Amino acid sequence: MRNMKFYTFILLILFAQNLFAKELITPIPKTIKYDTNKALLGQNLFNDTRLSHDNTISCASCHIIKDGGDDNTQFSTGMDGKLGGRNSPTVLNTRYNLAQFWDGRAKNLEEQVSGPINNPVEMHSNYKEVLSKLKKDKTYIKQFNNIYKDGITQENIKNSISEYEKTLITPNSKFDKYLRGDTNILTKDEKDGFILFKNYGCISCHNGVNIGGNIIQKIGISKVFDKNDLGVYNLTKNEKDKYYFKVPTLRNIALTSPYFHNGSVNTLYDAVLKMSIYQVGFELEKKDIDLIVKFLNTLTGEIPKTIKGKK
Repeated sequence: MRNMKFYTFILLILFAQNLFAKELITPIPKTIKYDTNKALLGQNLFNDTRLSHDNTISCASCHIIKDGGDDNTQFSTGMDGKLGGRNSPTVLNTRYNLAQFWDGRAKNLEEQVSGPINNPVEMHSNYKEVLSKLKKDKTYIKQFNNIYKDGITQENIKNSISEYEKTLITPNSKFDKYLRGDTNILTKDEKDGFILFKNYGCISCHNGVNIGGNIIQKIGISKVFDKNDLGVYNLTKNEKDKYYFKVPTLRNIALTSPYFHNGSVNTLYDAVLKMSIYQVGFELEKKDIDLIVKFLNTLTGEIPKTIKGKK
């Protein structure tokens, strides 16, 4: 069995070295285009507790922008103190994900908006109730009417919130500057950590502009990681989908503990250690984990600023 695990590991290395001969991690664009009026409206809605049934929970309750776009708890607290069943993923850089939620059940950001609003554990509301509240607000009436011909509607709520979420990018991380040509910005340890990140096959799942978020993959290749959550299988009931989840982004990973869909690990060191055991099949040496963690700390970018309206 040990020989088989070692053989699998060697294959992973060869796969990473050959398939990723060219760098498959790309820097986040420094600027992006978006509709300022829609994004400003979406920002207001994102922070508005009236989207929840009892006016206590907003999108920002579980996605704190300045702290990494999550809430740094294992499971977020919704209405009436109820806890969710999965760790709240970051909302930062989600425009680069292939789909939304841990199981990828929402194909885009607009579709994702409805999940928390209708979820009885989170906002425990519905669009009929939300629309009734917003249509009593003169400021919202004016904002919506200035942007959309049909004013306040379910589709326009989703459209504006998703437009705001698309603005939440974190460019200019230390590693992005390295990718853009500033080869001296990383320390030797950070560079060595990146080499190990590639050589151990981490880059086979964590690649692209978001360093993850672009594929659905099994967690627990060597042994079951979390027997209590079957991942995509819960949606499809297909045996082949057991324990499959969207690969999380590593952008700003130093800010978004605890880690994994079940929020079971509190430190980056332990997260890398777990991945080596459950994905690669053996335990990495401490010195290698320390170097990889140093590399991961270079992935923290600039936190998005609050959008300001025209005066």
